[in-house]
This record gives sequence, structure tokens and C-alpha cells, in this order.
Amino acid sequence: MARDLPHGRARSGAVNGPGPKQRSGDRDRASFILDNTALTAPPHVPELRLHLADEAHDLWHRTEEELEEIGLPPPFWAFAWAGGQGLARYVLDNPDVVRGRTVLDFASGSGLVAIAAAKCGAAQVTAVDIDPFSEAAVALNAEENGVTIDFSAIDLIGRDEGWEVVLAGDVFYDREFAERLVPWFKALSARGATVLVGDPGRAYLPKERLERLAVYEVPVTRALEDAEVKKTTVWRFG
Repeated sequence: MARDLPHGRARSGAVNGPGPKQRSGDRDRASFILDNTALTAPPHVPELRLHLADEAHDLWHRTEEELEEIGLPPPFWAFAWAGGQGLARYVLDNPDVVRGRTVLDFASGSGLVAIAAAKCGAAQVTAVDIDPFSEAAVALNAEENGVTIDFSAIDLIGRDEGWEVVLAGDVFYDREFAERLVPWFKALSARGATVLVGDPGRAYLPKERLERLAVYEVPVTRALEDAEVKKTTVWRFG
């Protein structure tokens, strides 16, 4: 499946803790994440540990409609998507791409790719995601992995704050979103930024603008991706 919910069939039971409509602030979001995830090493980047949902957690089984009823946006931060795993693997295997450079991890989710960049010696890493739960997830995951990551909740599409490297894992799953991203990535690349995309074959990837850098077979969960392994490519945007 594309990056849509549900992740499997809904079951009876409740997401642990009060719903986000009754919660507020970073501390409450962090508590919600800790209650509904477990520390897990993503299969393609076992060096890292993230707070992720799995089949033991009710969050995994909730449909998007059920989550909306309790005030929770689709929890993309709770899963290590194939595109992000592939891109993080590439960064870890090629640390010179980010070492000593300023890095933006766009649509960061769990912070997986940002953490990989920080581990590889990036001068500064900023994770950006408009979901407030992502900010809490990134903070928890950065602490678990012993790195420091800045966070922005601003919609940065179309802006240029001088990042030397822009990393984007699994972002071409929606036509309208892709149409916003392409000119932005093109402009960043044209002025000299390195723009890398991790993609597991999403429908709106603009392949005519891309240079293939690496291909990985990433183990995934069938409930997330309708497959057990996803061929994931890391591309340089040109």
C-alpha cells in the first residue's frame, strides 16, 4: 500500500493513554509515544533504535478513521518506511555525503534519516515535519541514539535556508504533494545543494530528473507495504 492507513485490520481495544484530544504539550505527546511503541531496530539500519509501533500495540491496528476520532493524525512517525530505511542506509554507508555539512531531513517522521546524518558527523541536522507528534518522536529517538537534532514544524516547501544537503525519504506518494516538491528540489539542486531521495517505487517519483545512486532490498511488514521486501532506490535530484 502507499503511505495510507490502516496498517492491517482494526481490532478491539484502546490506544494506551488518553486520546490526543485530551492531551497537550510535548511531554504529553512523548508519554503517548512511549505508551504506544517499543524500542526497535529497523531491519535495514540495525545500528539505530527507534520508538516504533508493532503488532503488539493497538496503534498498529487502528484505521485512519478511528485515529481521527481520537484526534491523532496518521502516525507516520511510528513506522520505519522503506524509503527512509534505504536513505538512512545510504547515508550510514557513505558518511562523507553529510559529514561537516548542514542537513535538512524533510518530512522526517520518526527522525530515522536525520539520526543517520547526525551519526555520520553532519555539522547541523534539522528535521522538519508538520505533525506535532513527529517533533516528540524525533526528540525521543535522537536521545535514544545519542545525537542532537533541531526540529522545525514549519512548511518549508519553497524556502531556502542554505542547507547543504536535503534528504527526503518516501515523499512521492501523492500527486499534489509531488507537484509542490519537484520545483523546490530542482531549485535547491540548481543552487548547489545535494538533494537525495529514498523511494520504494512510489507512483509520482519524477525519474527523468534523477540519478540512481544505490538500490536496496528493504525488509518491510506486509501490513504496511503489501510486501515483505521493497526494492528501494536512493536517487540524487538534479
